[in-house]
Amino acid sequence: MRIPLAREGYPFILASIFVTIVTWLAGLCVAGYIFLGITVFIVSFFRDPERDIPSGEDSIVSPADGKVIVVKRVTEGRILKAEAIQISIFMNVFNVHVNRVPASGRVSGVFYNPGNFFSADKDKASLENEQNALLIEAKSGKKFVVNQIAGFIARRIVCYAKEGDAVEKGRRFGMIRFGSRLDVYLPVDCRANVKEGDKVKAGSTILAYW
Repeated sequence: MRIPLAREGYPFILASIFVTIVTWLAGLCVAGYIFLGITVFIVSFFRDPERDIPSGEDSIVSPADGKVIVVKRVTEGRILKAEAIQISIFMNVFNVHVNRVPASGRVSGVFYNPGNFFSADKDKASLENEQNALLIEAKSGKKFVVNQIAGFIARRIVCYAKEGDAVEKGRRFGMIRFGSRLDVYLPVDCRANVKEGDKVKAGSTILAYW
């Protein structure tokens, strides 16, 4: 049975398989078992299963797998410069880490900040960590932000989307290697469909409604 994998994981997987084979050929059985376990973990981390995308123009889907850690009204002063509903999702190392577009539209801007690497479940991660934010204008003309935030372990944010790109709800737009968090900032007239503590899946869980 074929395991769907994100292409970003191939170098890590192949390198781990190579080291595992070398340790076994060298007769280092204990090290071989350790690297075999590491290989299994890396394969699991970079899995990329297909998802059933909810139909309907009024739904906004989760951009990430994980646990909802924030649902609140805030002032988003960096990009939207307006009141917004913030929904934050924390991804642990066992979650799928491929990120998906919350709603169809066009990318109006891409904002990268090299930042630091605090634990992604802390509030200051949204302000100070390495992050890459997309400003997307939905078909209705409303704008929202989806922000990839690296955590304590993660050191590499991958984003395929570029300014001017048309994006479709539920489609893949990037990932964060080895952990972290996604923040979504929606217009205040949206209705949140999740609460803190909920588990969500990228592309299939309805996060909110327009």
